[in-house]
Amino acid sequence: MNLFADIRALVISALDALAAEGALPDGLDTANVAVEPPRDPAHGDMATNAAMVLAKPAKAKPRDIAEALAPKLEADARIAAAEVAGPGFLNIRLASPVWQEVVARVLREGTAFGRSEMGQGQRVNVEYVSANPTGPLHVGHTRGAVFGDALASLLEYSGHEVTREYYINDGGAQVDVLARSVYNRYLEAHDLDVDWPEGTYPGDYLIAVGEALKDKVGDAYLDQPEDVWLADVRDFATDAMMDLIRADLALLGVEMDVFSSEKALYGTGKIEAAIAALDEKGLIYRGTLEPPKGKLPEDWEPREQTLFRSTDYGDDVDRPIKKSDGGWTYFAPDIAYHYDKTQRGFDQLIDVFGADHGGYVKRMKAAVAALTDGRVPLDIKLTQLVKLMQDGEQLKMSKRAGTFVTLADVVDLVGRDVTRFVMLTRKNDAPLDFDVSKALEQSKDNPVYYVQYAHARVQSVLRKAREQGIDVSEAALAGADLSGLTHPAEQALAAKLAEWPRLVEIAARTHEPHRVAFYLYELASGLHGLWNLGNTESALRFLQDDPAHSAAKIALPCAVSLVIAAGLGILGVAPAMEMR
Repeated sequence: MNLFADIRALVISALDALAAEGALPDGLDTANVAVEPPRDPAHGDMATNAAMVLAKPAKAKPRDIAEALAPKLEADARIAAAEVAGPGFLNIRLASPVWQEVVARVLREGTAFGRSEMGQGQRVNVEYVSANPTGPLHVGHTRGAVFGDALASLLEYSGHEVTREYYINDGGAQVDVLARSVYNRYLEAHDLDVDWPEGTYPGDYLIAVGEALKDKVGDAYLDQPEDVWLADVRDFATDAMMDLIRADLALLGVEMDVFSSEKALYGTGKIEAAIAALDEKGLIYRGTLEPPKGKLPEDWEPREQTLFRSTDYGDDVDRPIKKSDGGWTYFAPDIAYHYDKTQRGFDQLIDVFGADHGGYVKRMKAAVAALTDGRVPLDIKLTQLVKLMQDGEQLKMSKRAGTFVTLADVVDLVGRDVTRFVMLTRKNDAPLDFDVSKALEQSKDNPVYYVQYAHARVQSVLRKAREQGIDVSEAALAGADLSGLTHPAEQALAAKLAEWPRLVEIAARTHEPHRVAFYLYELASGLHGLWNLGNTESALRFLQDDPAHSAAKIALPCAVSLVIAAGLGILGVAPAMEMR
């Protein structure tokens, strides 16, 4: 049930009727006609821009169209009033039975209320985290993991078929550095002193890996040149790091469907096939790029390279795909990896990266657009930095990692649910200050607590009602006489429930799961506000002297708790049954 879509359909039907009567021209394009919540709730329950967007093509004054449209809408039993405002906006007030039916509908559908078929089963690949396999995940990876996982759940909720994917960057020089770092720990496991050159990974998390390598190979690699042990240690270390990363993700409740390896692209012909696909389109050529902006001539030497004509698809410059020594640039396997995803039949690709990948966006979008002739869209979401605070000071490093705060540290400090919710309290491309102290505070200023408290409050009411012998099953409450839910505060809360299906579709379409967190806070605020009014107005209390009356009053908060549970489910947060 999407009430906004239903009322928009009514508006379109009324416009068709006006056209049939000759009051409007036939064939008007109504694609931009919208029905939305008004900016000021005092103006009504909904507003439509129909008269404003149709005035020019209809060659009529907006207000004249609105005044003709209003009585058509008011003829419908759902519409209490349609009022023309300003130059031609139309504010709509809905009849009380509409809100009562919303509550009953939520109770009948449970946490499925708001689920959408908008995605129509489209196959979407969401790639997220994809951290270099060189150590534990840090607080920045945590944000990307939560965002990507919530986005995947949101897309599933809105009717998409989603694959969660992690791309293992195991083909670059950083895994050689990892192997050398693990070899140092292996030497230490044999009680040997070692040097730690700048750029290696001296974190304590590699101690156990070095000891495990010793257990596996004994002293076979002692006093051996690098070419003897590097390849084997690299594989051993990468596997160990991926086990560590999987364990970190499990702490957040993140489970990937697919792990893809960069290294697996080399020597298999996959990179060559992807580049050949671009070459067939005339997009690969030999050329010389202009010097980078801001570089002095003596700092740069022109050289002919193999280039991808990415400027044909919106990039700023064409991009090298081969280095001067004939090896592939880092961009080439990335092209091949995305080509592989398109070959697997996905209708849409989404990549979630850290803020430092901003320069990557245009070139990768260009490559995917070129490979698929624009058929498969690629959306790249960048997550900005997270600053972890406690007691007014920034937390800067972990004892385990040595240089940064780990994902495990954050979850240990505040728990999985708080971590996930807080990471979604800002839009992904806005910096986030994660205040550990505030995240554990029991106040309205802590959105996690405020939303959880709303759900727990309702559960408390339901427990007390059961003790009084009231049937509070969702089916029973849906069948209760809800005609008494007429107070403005009750109807405002029901109206907020009605926004949920629309919010889901907007958030899924824009790939913005933070909208769910914002909505839940507003819904919780409405529940708490109604609860507080009951302290002074006995008629608004959820538990009344008459059991039948209680059932009607309990129906609304029960519906709220169901939507909160559904929204928290998308965010990967368990709803609280009680507050401790």
